[in-house]
Amino acid sequence: MRVGITGHRGLSSQVEQQVRALLADQVKAYDPAELVGVSCIADGPDSWFAETVLTHGGRLEVVVPATEYRQGLPDWHHPVYDRLISRAADVHHTGLTESTSKAHQAGSEILVGLVDELIAVWDGKPARGYGGTADVVAYAERTGVLVRVLWPEGASR
Repeated sequence: MRVGITGHRGLSSQVEQQVRALLADQVKAYDPAELVGVSCIADGPDSWFAETVLTHGGRLEVVVPATEYRQGLPDWHHPVYDRLISRAADVHHTGLTESTSKAHQAGSEILVGLVDELIAVWDGKPARGYGGTADVVAYAERTGVLVRVLWPEGASR
């Protein structure tokens, strides 16, 4: 089973704990021998999912939206990003340089094309900008990829 991730960044530590628990429960449902997690490993649900997949014994594939993508992530996240990408079985690139919303959406579309289903850590609201979680969910649905929405009851961004 090839499973991708998309989700909101900048969640509170309380919501992070809830989301990590939901992701762990979901990942445990997959056979680790057949699990390939695909992620852009941004800070937040992307990385939490990647860590959970590796802990569960699955393989990780990474999609890099742009060559300048890492520099656009928060400095505190760089060690996590570097550790996860070093453990990736495969790394996919968009061919874009600047880490823009267009590049992020392009990376997400590659990700969706690589998976059987998409986990969306999504509050169900419209995207705040192009390439947001809602846009990725809409793209997955248009292309026939199963979307599983995980969002803690009563949580907010």
